[in-house]
Amino acid sequence: MDTPTLLGHLENGTGPLTLPRGGTLCWDDADFHRAAYTDDPEGYALLGLAPGVAPWQRARVLLQILAASQAGLDDATRATLARTARVLTLALPPGHVITVLLGLRRLRANHKHTTRTALRFVLEHPAADALIAARRPALVDCFEHALGKATARGCARRVADGDTGSDYLQRRLLRFLTAPATALPRVRALYPARPGEAADPSTTGTPGTQNTPGTQGAAGAPGPHEPALTVDAVRERPQTVTATNRGDIAATLVHLYRGGPAEDLYVALNGYLGTAAAAFPRFEGTLALVLDASASMRGHGEREWAVLSQAAALRMLLSQVCARLEVIEVGGDERAPRGATDLAMGVLDALGTAPDLVAVVSDGYENLFPGDLARVVATLPRAGVTTPVVFCHAMFTGGDDLTLRRPAPALPQRGFWHQDDFAELLPWMFGHCAAGGPWLRDTLRARLDLLDHRAARLLDRSAA
Repeated sequence: MDTPTLLGHLENGTGPLTLPRGGTLCWDDADFHRAAYTDDPEGYALLGLAPGVAPWQRARVLLQILAASQAGLDDATRATLARTARVLTLALPPGHVITVLLGLRRLRANHKHTTRTALRFVLEHPAADALIAARRPALVDCFEHALGKATARGCARRVADGDTGSDYLQRRLLRFLTAPATALPRVRALYPARPGEAADPSTTGTPGTQNTPGTQGAAGAPGPHEPALTVDAVRERPQTVTATNRGDIAATLVHLYRGGPAEDLYVALNGYLGTAAAAFPRFEGTLALVLDASASMRGHGEREWAVLSQAAALRMLLSQVCARLEVIEVGGDERAPRGATDLAMGVLDALGTAPDLVAVVSDGYENLFPGDLARVVATLPRAGVTTPVVFCHAMFTGGDDLTLRRPAPALPQRGFWHQDDFAELLPWMFGHCAAGGPWLRDTLRARLDLLDHRAARLLDRSAA
């Protein structure tokens, strides 16, 4: 399965996973996820952590990872899947994870890695106490599916009797956990009465008791409905978009283009650019960038320089990330945009540099020969050209109307208007070419390392 198709599906998403009472798990794209996992288990899991993936799609990735057997996988791949599962159980809303674990019960899927993930979620999640208070029956079902009902209740009886480390408990429960001292009191909380006996009505979730869903955990712990770990950076979108509040790089460029103090602005620009580029590994392929520098990119009034500054910010970032970047400007240039837009000729010139990927960056107003780009793109395969071409829409806001700004509808297209969009734009771009495969995997592995480190610190604080 090609990366852009999988990434697009994960970002756009579908509805939530549902578990009808007494019915089967409603998972409308199960075959899609199963095929993607079979094709590349590690790459599939890593893409589940890509910026911009929909929460319910991340839940599906977790479900697929836990439902599938790991027989035949090497140790490195198994370790990646385990770390991804741990991150996802903390990064998703707990209700999503509970749905996944109950879905595994309906699917009768249980492997050692499934058991380990389920037990650690039920007993070691930072909000486990609040979750048990709010959704104890569901968590009991998850606990008993992970161990088997008889084994789970046998462990619970021993814990209730004061057992903290017998051979029975070690072999059947403790070996799956990382913080038994924290987990064992929660086993007792799952079974307020001895397993098999009637529970005290005051501890079974009656409204107004300690099991009310709004119950919070320990001080500083997340609530029972909140993700414990933030995966995607929180994006603060301004209520009113201006030319200078769309990211630091673009804002600095706007001030430069408008005649601000060049020396100070260039110092600031280099700092912002270095910080942004540090988030990405080196792309060892060749990217040909067709940069629209026509008159329409400059804009006018309050929007003057806004769109072109964001396109220039992307160009500058790519110059830091790419081992070889070929820039083909059409119209004028960044500092003096002028003339009409001839994107088709720009693409042909870009292909002449023998790149791994051609990216067109434009506001979409093709006003020299309308329809020319579409005709050229349609002709390329017949001429034996296999180099992928993508179209990046430079926009003023995320809500721009692009109806009349799609000069080549057949091209893969994605819009951007803020510097924060680069975190999703670059993986999408490089995912279209073979040379981008290693770059994308390195990017997502680094992201997993960072998130897993945060998860470990979070769990350590919770267990302390």
